Amino acid sequence: MRRRVVLVGYDGADGLDVFGPAEVFAVAARRGASHAYEVVVAAVGGRTIGVTSGPSVVASELEAIRPQASDTVLVVGGADRAIAVAAADPVLRRWLVGAARTVRRIGSVCDGAFILASAGLLDGRRAATHWESCDRLARLHPAVEVDREAIFVRDGSVWTSAGVSTGIDMALAMVEEDHGRQLADTVAAHLVLYARRPGFQSQFSDALVAQTSASDPLGPAVAWLRENLRGAIDVTAFARKAGMSVRSLHRHCLGTLDTTPAKLVEKLRVEHARTLLATTKLGTKSVAARCGFASAPQMARAFERTLGVAPRDYRMMWNRA
Repeated sequence: MRRRVVLVGYDGADGLDVFGPAEVFAVAARRGASHAYEVVVAAVGGRTIGVTSGPSVVASELEAIRPQASDTVLVVGGADRAIAVAAADPVLRRWLVGAARTVRRIGSVCDGAFILASAGLLDGRRAATHWESCDRLARLHPAVEVDREAIFVRDGSVWTSAGVSTGIDMALAMVEEDHGRQLADTVAAHLVLYARRPGFQSQFSDALVAQTSASDPLGPAVAWLRENLRGAIDVTAFARKAGMSVRSLHRHCLGTLDTTPAKLVEKLRVEHARTLLATTKLGTKSVAARCGFASAPQMARAFERTLGVAPRDYRMMWNRA
């Protein structure tokens, strides 16, 4: 028995939103998963659709697909105009509402959340979308509880992921739910992922990278911070690296990242510590030292301020993820 994964697309869909999850399920099938996956890309009318990266994809006719209890349905994100057109399509909305009553899982990748929300499928639920789109989703669909931090969210049978590549993380979590962690880790290794990320991991890093481009003086300065977290870093050195006065740096960080330079350094250290806790067996003292914290207790206080959990609790959460 094959588990079907229906990726719902349209003209202007994001290529990685389609191909990222598709490849996760395809690799799982090739690696010998029992009840292997059958991946289907579908669109209203069944036609060739163009994706943002340039290729064309031959999509099956969505209306001809009869939802089954074992199905997973994922609506992919795309360009803003394409999302608006798809969200207004009554045929697509009607099919999604019907599918939600039957399928085992229904969800979205990135801004595909707007399409699910337009069908009323996110009302009263917690949901994730790309960090740039959180305010807009909350404004257009006030009945949705927008999670601005998580890279993917599961609320009952509804799954939603944040920006683009997080669809891969969400698909891996689905493979783990179906077949166990060993297969999910095998798929992640085959795809040469740096680390598997649990859903509760923050989008902070993604937002920071996107907002600090090479043309922004914070870009190279933040890159320098990441390379030097283990050492002693003060705001004066940070400002010098950014080519600013301390006062200008403070103002620029608040305006660009909505945080102070000191808190930014702490967040970067916590972010690195989270990766080490989730992907290594290093003790908390060693993790603290590698991330530039003076001690394990100092790291614990930073975790409480930033995440509201202790490092050991975070590691336990990861081990259950």
